[in-house]
Amino acid sequence: MKEFSLIQAKENEKLVVVSIMGGRMATKRLADMGVVSGTKIKVLRKAPFGPIEIEVKGTKLVLGRGLATKVFVKYEE
Repeated sequence: MKEFSLIQAKENEKLVVVSIMGGRMATKRLADMGVVSGTKIKVLRKAPFGPIEIEVKGTKLVLGRGLATKVFVKYEE
Protein backbone atom coordinates (compact mmCIF):
# COMPACT_ATOMS: atom_id res chain seq x y z
CA MET A 1 0.00 0.00 0.00
CA LYS A 2 1.27 3.44 -0.87
CA GLU A 3 2.55 5.71 1.86
CA PHE A 4 1.74 9.41 2.08
CA SER A 5 2.41 12.38 4.33
CA LEU A 6 0.25 12.80 7.43
CA ILE A 7 -0.68 16.25 6.13
CA GLN A 8 -2.69 14.52 3.35
CA ALA A 9 -4.75 12.38 5.75
CA LYS A 10 -8.42 13.05 6.40
CA GLU A 11 -10.22 13.27 9.74
CA ASN A 12 -11.14 9.96 11.43
CA GLU A 13 -8.67 7.92 9.36
CA LYS A 14 -6.80 5.15 11.16
CA LEU A 15 -3.20 4.97 9.97
CA VAL A 16 0.15 3.35 10.70
CA VAL A 17 3.39 5.35 10.78
CA VAL A 18 5.78 4.05 8.10
CA SER A 19 8.69 6.47 8.48
CA ILE A 20 9.83 9.88 9.67
CA MET A 21 11.58 11.94 7.00
CA GLY A 22 13.15 14.57 9.20
CA GLY A 23 16.35 15.56 10.87
CA ARG A 24 17.60 14.28 14.20
CA MET A 25 15.69 16.85 16.24
CA ALA A 26 12.35 16.28 14.50
CA THR A 27 12.74 12.50 14.72
CA LYS A 28 13.62 12.69 18.42
CA ARG A 29 10.74 15.04 19.19
CA LEU A 30 8.25 12.74 17.47
CA ALA A 31 9.77 9.67 19.16
CA ASP A 32 9.40 11.38 22.56
CA MET A 33 5.67 11.74 21.77
CA GLY A 34 5.42 8.07 20.77
CA VAL A 35 5.27 8.67 17.02
CA VAL A 36 7.68 6.08 15.59
CA SER A 37 7.56 3.55 12.74
CA GLY A 38 4.86 0.95 13.30
CA THR A 39 2.77 3.15 15.62
CA LYS A 40 -0.99 3.19 14.98
CA ILE A 41 -2.51 6.66 14.96
CA LYS A 42 -5.92 8.19 14.32
CA VAL A 43 -6.47 11.65 12.85
CA LEU A 44 -8.95 13.44 15.11
CA ARG A 45 -9.07 16.96 13.72
CA LYS A 46 -7.38 18.77 10.90
CA ALA A 47 -7.52 22.52 10.41
CA PRO A 48 -7.17 23.69 6.78
CA PHE A 49 -4.04 25.74 7.47
CA GLY A 50 -3.36 24.91 11.10
CA PRO A 51 -2.21 21.99 13.22
CA ILE A 52 -3.37 18.37 13.08
CA GLU A 53 -4.74 16.64 16.16
CA ILE A 54 -3.97 12.92 16.34
CA GLU A 55 -4.46 10.13 18.85
CA VAL A 56 -1.48 7.92 19.69
CA LYS A 57 -1.91 5.06 22.18
CA GLY A 58 -4.93 6.76 23.77
CA THR A 59 -3.20 10.15 24.05
CA LYS A 60 -4.24 13.21 22.03
CA LEU A 61 -1.38 15.13 20.42
CA VAL A 62 -1.31 18.25 18.27
CA LEU A 63 1.33 18.43 15.54
CA GLY A 64 2.16 21.58 13.64
CA ARG A 65 1.95 21.33 9.87
CA GLY A 66 5.74 21.45 9.48
CA LEU A 67 6.23 18.44 11.73
CA ALA A 68 3.24 16.60 10.26
CA THR A 69 4.72 16.83 6.74
CA LYS A 70 7.69 14.75 7.94
CA VAL A 71 5.50 11.84 9.14
CA PHE A 72 4.74 9.28 6.44
CA VAL A 73 1.85 6.90 7.00
CA LYS A 74 -0.23 4.22 5.30
CA TYR A 75 -3.76 2.95 5.88
CA GLU A 76 -4.16 0.48 8.71
CA GLU A 77 -4.81 -3.02 7.38
